[in-house]
Amino acid sequence: MEKKIAKELLSIGAVFFRPEDPFTWASGIKSPVYCDNRLTLTAPSVRDDVEKGLVAVIKEHYPEAEILMGTSTAGIAHAAIVGHMMKLPMGYVRGGNKDHGRQNRIEGKLEKGQKVVVIEDLISTGGSVIETVEALREAGAEVLGVASIFTYGMQKGLDRMAEADVKNVSLSNFDCIAEVAAEEKYIKPEDVARLIAFRNNPSDESWIEK
Repeated sequence: MEKKIAKELLSIGAVFFRPEDPFTWASGIKSPVYCDNRLTLTAPSVRDDVEKGLVAVIKEHYPEAEILMGTSTAGIAHAAIVGHMMKLPMGYVRGGNKDHGRQNRIEGKLEKGQKVVVIEDLISTGGSVIETVEALREAGAEVLGVASIFTYGMQKGLDRMAEADVKNVSLSNFDCIAEVAAEEKYIKPEDVARLIAFRNNPSDESWIEK
């Protein structure tokens, strides 16, 4: 599953490596990777495999799931599709309360005590998905965990998720995609170590010179 999804994400440019000419994040950090899993939505065959993968993750790791909640905005479409496939209700959690109407943050009907799985597309430092989980917990939901398409596996993210007691299961991960990228000749084999060095400490840019 990890390698298959990795190959597909690479093939449509949803995960794109450029170690020789790094991207610059909003924070100013130089990154050898660009991720846009929204591209899976416009690639039907890849989208089909991603949704089937998320269904499999939920059935294996969260069999008690009663409702799916997508993160805003990237997780919403996936939560809707997977919810349809599993015949489960779905909703989504806004980044903040709406400024009009009922000022909802959680969209969709959520009962107190309901067992929820959060659907996310990408996890880096874990901040946004933890905020989503906390909003659901404050509303009285029992959050079983997160099902996501891709995770960087950054230590900061792992530590924050553990501290917040949030379980995550991803279809693929940074290490696997870096390995597949080398095998498929998207990058040179020697670039893998540079990519892992970035993953281990994004703020240390010494990997750029390696």
